[in-house]
Amino acid sequence: MKVGGGLMTVESPPAVEAHAIDPGPAAADGGVPDEKAAAKARRRREAAARKEILAPVSGALTIAGVVVALASVCSVAPFLLIVSACRELLANSPDTDRVWRLLSLAVLVLVVRAMLQAAALTWSHAVDARYQLSLRRALADKLTRVPLGWFGARSSSEVKKYLQDDVEALHYLVAHARLDFIGSVTVPLVTLVYLATVDWRLTLVLLLPLVIYALCMRAMLDEPGRERLSAYNAAEQRTRVATVEFVDGIQVVRAFGRAGKAHSEFRAAVAAQTERLRRLKMPVMTVQSVSDTVVSPVFVMLLVVVAGLAGVGLDWLEPLDLLPFLLVGLGLGSSLLGLGYGAQALRTAGDAALRLHELQQTAELSTGSGESGTRESPAGLIRFEDVSFGYRADHRVLRGLDLELAPGTMTALVGPSGSGKSTLAKLLPRFYDVDSGRITIGGRDIRDIPSEELYRTVGFVFQDVRLIRGSIADNLRLARPDADAAALERAARAARIHDRILALPRGYDSEIGVDAILSGGEAQRLSIARTLLADTPILVLDEATAFADPESEAAVQDALAELVAGRTVLVIAHRLHTITGVDRILVLEHGTLVEQGDHASLHAAGGLYQQLWEVNAAALETVAGVGVGEGRNADTGAGGLSGTAPRNSADSAPGRAGAASAGIQPVAVDLGREHAGMTSETPGVADEEAKR
Repeated sequence: MKVGGGLMTVESPPAVEAHAIDPGPAAADGGVPDEKAAAKARRRREAAARKEILAPVSGALTIAGVVVALASVCSVAPFLLIVSACRELLANSPDTDRVWRLLSLAVLVLVVRAMLQAAALTWSHAVDARYQLSLRRALADKLTRVPLGWFGARSSSEVKKYLQDDVEALHYLVAHARLDFIGSVTVPLVTLVYLATVDWRLTLVLLLPLVIYALCMRAMLDEPGRERLSAYNAAEQRTRVATVEFVDGIQVVRAFGRAGKAHSEFRAAVAAQTERLRRLKMPVMTVQSVSDTVVSPVFVMLLVVVAGLAGVGLDWLEPLDLLPFLLVGLGLGSSLLGLGYGAQALRTAGDAALRLHELQQTAELSTGSGESGTRESPAGLIRFEDVSFGYRADHRVLRGLDLELAPGTMTALVGPSGSGKSTLAKLLPRFYDVDSGRITIGGRDIRDIPSEELYRTVGFVFQDVRLIRGSIADNLRLARPDADAAALERAARAARIHDRILALPRGYDSEIGVDAILSGGEAQRLSIARTLLADTPILVLDEATAFADPESEAAVQDALAELVAGRTVLVIAHRLHTITGVDRILVLEHGTLVEQGDHASLHAAGGLYQQLWEVNAAALETVAGVGVGEGRNADTGAGGLSGTAPRNSADSAPGRAGAASAGIQPVAVDLGREHAGMTSETPGVADEEAKR
């Protein structure tokens, strides 16, 4: 999806994760959940998921199944022909010509069986390859339509698991499971029917290994086994995350002497995964050993010989009748071993099918009607009309918000932690859709604006920058694919990143992560350049300089100053002394708008904003007392934003003030130029206000 600020991930609200698991009615009432009912419901969901996931290939697999059934019959027929040949050889006057014909026919049937089996497997694997390709494309297309907030609740490794691991896990389900099942049923069935015509009593004896094997299979696929598999998958996911964190942060943790701690967390994750693997495999190993033993040729032969000797002694059957049981019956169990060996893969594939089915059912953002809507509102006016939203149906984060953002103004969102600031800001670029009410831009409901048009209108720069694996130019062109080299350079210069790009081995063709290793501040400036290239009239900022290193902090602030000039800006403010000059301040508490106005009026009102201001001033004084110099302390108290013309002050630093809106304390540097709509307060204002 093309977005103004690039590819971003956002933090999931804590409340969502804290209540991600619904205990269910039984647990909520304090009773014990019906485990059998839950297991049965899960099996029904998994069966429905498998049926729906495999629907596109069901017809092709049915054809392959018929071919495998014929191949299975052909795998038994040679033994029947050999039994007939042996009977002929044991006759009083054997017909050798007939024996040779039977043996030749047996060889021919084996060749036909091999050809049929090869054709079925080739066909099923070809179907699987095409299906995986189409499924990955369908899932990727699906992910372009889910709310952007969906990605914030999941790590990149979780998304990769959907598109890569879960799709690959379906390989056994598509290419093998149905064929193995048909073969494992057809071979014993044909064998037992034939043996029943020889002696039904000895055939019943041969059913004993099959019954024991079926019971063992049921034990291996029980619900506790599913729970152990789920626990192992969770431990495996934790190891992946720990591995990525350990590798990505190794330089930082070593620089601060914390490599041992980081390594210990990685080792703890690996140890937990190892323990979960042990718990997953140990209960199954004994059962699988028993199941493999009872269908092994040695055990079946022993059973046939003992039962056959008893039958011969009781005159139930002739000694020659033992021959087909020894030749054909020994292979009765071997055909079932494939089911046992594939049981784990089948269960993994079933879980993957269920996850992919749930992903396909994820609610999508409406595509937008494209209607122009009412034009009663001025162009560019943003309105939140009675907006309510919650990440869960039983917990509202925002309640009945009504507010306006005038074109070309700068508005700051402030409030205590958990008040809904970030959530409100994410509703504007449609990271989520509102539960009630509506958000309009120029009188058009944003739900009626096609996604591409919306992201040409609303850009965002968040603290967590995401760059794709590609060249610098590729990352910039995410905002505008048709941008030429001159446009890229202009955006990079404005974002103060052009010189750094030219210093790379291949300039704008340098590849991220290969020959372009960027610091946090450099990556942020590249993200700002991408947003500048998109040239969206509306901008959402949240802690945009959180990862800026000290050397590039000033450059990031300059780039932000270029970015916000002349745009409608919504800023999530965390440091109140940086937003004293904005056009309007919105104060949120518990998801409601409790105060709004400019800094002076809110400061004089003595409400929640004043309380937050006092906390902010106390924090500044604490920092100053730790050892920050008086000159720098005065400068850090100077940051401010304004939607009006800049003041003529020798000490003002408008570029710093613009960057301050992202939550960074400004640095006292005279830029020698002005940026429209931004100004820096006279040094010491914040300190004087705090003292008052």
